[in-house]
Amino acid sequence: MRNSTSANSTMKSSTMKSSTMKSSTMRNLGALALATVAMLHLGGCIAGAVGAIGQQIERGKKLDVPAAYDGLESKTCAVVVNADYATLVEHPEVVGNITANVSVRIRQYVKEASVLPPGEVLQWQYRTPQWRTMPHGEVARELGVERLVYIDLYEYRLNPLGNSYLWDGAAGANIGVIEADGLAPDEFVYTTSIVARFPNKEGIGRESARREDIERGLLTLFVQKTSWLFYRHIEDKYPEY
Repeated sequence: MRNSTSANSTMKSSTMKSSTMKSSTMRNLGALALATVAMLHLGGCIAGAVGAIGQQIERGKKLDVPAAYDGLESKTCAVVVNADYATLVEHPEVVGNITANVSVRIRQYVKEASVLPPGEVLQWQYRTPQWRTMPHGEVARELGVERLVYIDLYEYRLNPLGNSYLWDGAAGANIGVIEADGLAPDEFVYTTSIVARFPNKEGIGRESARREDIERGLLTLFVQKTSWLFYRHIEDKYPEY
């Protein structure tokens, strides 16, 4: 009887140990599964975070851009701006602002460029009302410069056409360069077009921004894009505007 009881006790003990081991194994497997799921979820979060950081880095990249026309270096030059009558009536200061600011940036950033003071250019235009009909080479000779930067402003507005209750600034111009000392002094040796828009969002009402702020933003962008044509510069790979 004792042997039988001892055998039964041994079997029960063995069975309990086996059950305990199975339970422990199941708990370990369950914990491992949960850990695996957690790691997969964490991995997805990390991948998403890395992807977002990568996009942010990409958006913040800069470009080293050479001058589109580098012929102003070590030359005398003048900036002349033309606009139609309607633009001059509605925005009487725009020609002077563009002339002055593009001239300043060329003088500041183009190596050894000697830029005619914008005041002298504007006074000459005022004294010479027929200047628009003159050959471009003659304009350059009258101003006494080797290079003439000619900005023909074909669009300049702060509102959508026919809607004065929204802000939608746009400035567009054809830009050309005359080499008065070249073989064809009346012909452009370089031409391009520039368009600037400000603000970069639609539906901004008149009460949401001041007129002077919209005009300042538009002129800043236009002057920057125009002057960048003539010297090496750094710009955003993905510009906001």
